[in-house]
Amino acid sequence: MKALFIAYSQAYNQDIIELLDSFGQRGFTRWTDVGGRGGSDGIPHMGDHAWPEMNHAMLSFVKDDDTAAKIISALRETDGRYPDLGLRVFSWTIDD
Repeated sequence: MKALFIAYSQAYNQDIIELLDSFGQRGFTRWTDVGGRGGSDGIPHMGDHAWPEMNHAMLSFVKDDDTAAKIISALRETDGRYPDLGLRVFSWTIDD
């Protein structure tokens, strides 16, 4: 089982949910209005007058490792199309 932590611009919200659905991954927990900035060249998303955009964050537990790898690949492809928006995915192995 893999845990996927996805941090992304709020502009991606519906796209991320639809992407998970397309892989049969229904369950997730989402946090809204999450501030932050990318580690190297990301535009800040702070929800203030200078940087008004915000991020969302999502945690999803995927039972099948192959499906998790496909989701990660699809998320990274999405990020590559619009790198200025900001989308990162991190995974780790979870024991039952």
